[in-house]
Amino acid sequence: MINWFKRTSKKFINAMKGMLVMIREEKSLWVHFFATIFVIIMGIVFDIEAYEWIAIIFSIVLVIGFEIINTAIEYIVDIVSFEYNVKAKKVKDVAAMATLVVTIGAIIIGLIIFLPKISELFA
Repeated sequence: MINWFKRTSKKFINAMKGMLVMIREEKSLWVHFFATIFVIIMGIVFDIEAYEWIAIIFSIVLVIGFEIINTAIEYIVDIVSFEYNVKAKKVKDVAAMATLVVTIGAIIIGLIIFLPKISELFA
């Protein structure tokens, strides 16, 4: 049991180190962070329903998760490709596109949830 706890806590510590790398080195993560704060404030202000919170939280987690995976892929490509390589660039571009697709989906979900509530203010 003690060994399990040590292994598990070490994994958690390593994950926190990864989070620190992301916070220090990835500017796009800060954009997602401020967007997250804005959306949470909007959810509180408009008193959204539980199912809407589920969609919002799922979207936030998905976008940030994809951003983290995209960054990991970029780091791996940089390790294995010492010089400019067209295929390495394509790998990075495709990983970035995956993040963009998820982000666009999250924006659409946000618009579906918040546009009717915003339009009620002006009705």
